[in-house]
Amino acid sequence: MEYVRKVDFAALEQGGADRQMTQKLLDHASGAKTCTVNCISTPAGGGSPAGLHVHDVDQIFYILRGTMNVEIEGRRYDCPPGTLVVFPAGVRHRNWNGGDEPTVHLAFNTPLPDPGVPFAKSV
Repeated sequence: MEYVRKVDFAALEQGGADRQMTQKLLDHASGAKTCTVNCISTPAGGGSPAGLHVHDVDQIFYILRGTMNVEIEGRRYDCPPGTLVVFPAGVRHRNWNGGDEPTVHLAFNTPLPDPGVPFAKSV
């Protein structure tokens, strides 16, 4: 088990201005037992590939850079750096980057998602 992990911001930026990039920090393959953690860079205009969707697990975002836009149960929010966003399991939501610069956020999913089940279910 690797106890200390570092975000590779340079690799996230290599995705360019038009491609979402994800660095898996903790998942099944790296020994996770209770949750997953990813660092995600989303280009301007990008967002939830599933559109409005739900998960079987809680999803939590912590915004590091840029302003993420989210919709939760029909209500929209602008989330600048330093914002914690909570999407409880089963709650309809989506996220997108409506700004001009990429957003970067940490995504936590708990309990540990079942790798044999689709993670997002479109609604």
